[in-house]
Amino acid sequence: MENFEFYNPTRIIFGKGSMESLALMIKTSGGSKVLLHYGGESIKKNGILESVKKTLLENNIEFIEFGGVVVNPHLQHALKGAEISKSKGVDFVLAIGGGSVIDSAKCLACAVYNSDIWSYFMDSSKTIKKALPIGVVLTIPAAGSESSNGAVITDEISKLKRDACSEVMLPKFAIIDPEFTYSLPNEQIANGACDILAHMMERYFTSVQGVDFTNHILEGAMKSHIDNSKKIMRNKYDYSLRAEMSLAAIYAHNGIFSVGRIGDWASHNIEHELSAINNVSHGAGLAIIFPAWMKYIHSLGKGKEIFVSFAKNVFGVEESLTQEDTILNGIRKLEEFYKELGLPTRLYEINIGEEYFDIISKNALINRTHIGNLVKVNSSDIYKILQLALK
Repeated sequence: MENFEFYNPTRIIFGKGSMESLALMIKTSGGSKVLLHYGGESIKKNGILESVKKTLLENNIEFIEFGGVVVNPHLQHALKGAEISKSKGVDFVLAIGGGSVIDSAKCLACAVYNSDIWSYFMDSSKTIKKALPIGVVLTIPAAGSESSNGAVITDEISKLKRDACSEVMLPKFAIIDPEFTYSLPNEQIANGACDILAHMMERYFTSVQGVDFTNHILEGAMKSHIDNSKKIMRNKYDYSLRAEMSLAAIYAHNGIFSVGRIGDWASHNIEHELSAINNVSHGAGLAIIFPAWMKYIHSLGKGKEIFVSFAKNVFGVEESLTQEDTILNGIRKLEEFYKELGLPTRLYEINIGEEYFDIISKNALINRTHIGNLVKVNSSDIYKILQLALK
């Protein structure tokens, strides 16, 4: 087991009626003039935005609206939000939405004090030290950004998609009412389910030894999440299932599953550059890349022990099979799970062909010597992973 520090002060207010705590949480966190940051029309149609505004008005909290966040949020939009925040004297950012909105809010909150914020996303050795405080009203259980210390942003000019991490990005609070997710279409639920599972898998696939405790926690969490994800597609208004998925999203990415481990993250980094060029939803991209990455690493003869454990303990693959068959059956069952949710598992399904492989492979290695930790992969490896994802 690796040495570690764990720190996550985000206050989670979870359950029905949790919006009642919003005004108090903002004031307790030092907010008096709030930037309401959100995406498109969905939170207007389902009434969540009006509920937030009503609460703030009733509690004499000033606010400014700044919507327009898109899937795979854009750097330039976040920078515009930072300029608005500075010019209007905003002292708190409230993200109302899912991972894209929260990540955009984190970026703009940091950009208020860091005019060269993109340089921090391009250079992981640099640490962001100051940001406006952030709060969250969650509407999509997926990214786990509501209690993580990181954000992912796409620079629409360079067509690069990168992440940055800092303690100042940790939200002060996150209000999570599973009923807010009832209006989500099945596609968003499926993408979210895949993203949650991927956050667990990235941490699970490690070469670090002596981590049996977190191995078993992760295996149980993944198995539970897979079962619940299948059920939720058939039971749209089941509160218990919505609550389970919302809780899974928190645990998958708040850092607790990382303690003592070194995760892989190659699949995420490849997918980031994939979605930067074609704007595919992050969950859909991961459903394509993750099995291809597993096939490639297995073809190198690496990761055998952890791949076998994944197949047996998460998907129940028969122990009587050979090691080779066990691993391949585990990958097959993972793909079947994605298909059951209605997600793509091949690049041709999202209109990506080999003509894009060179740019994706090169972009993923800009300012990096490699990606991945279970096995360190380079541009040539990434190209081969993409070839497997196409077939």
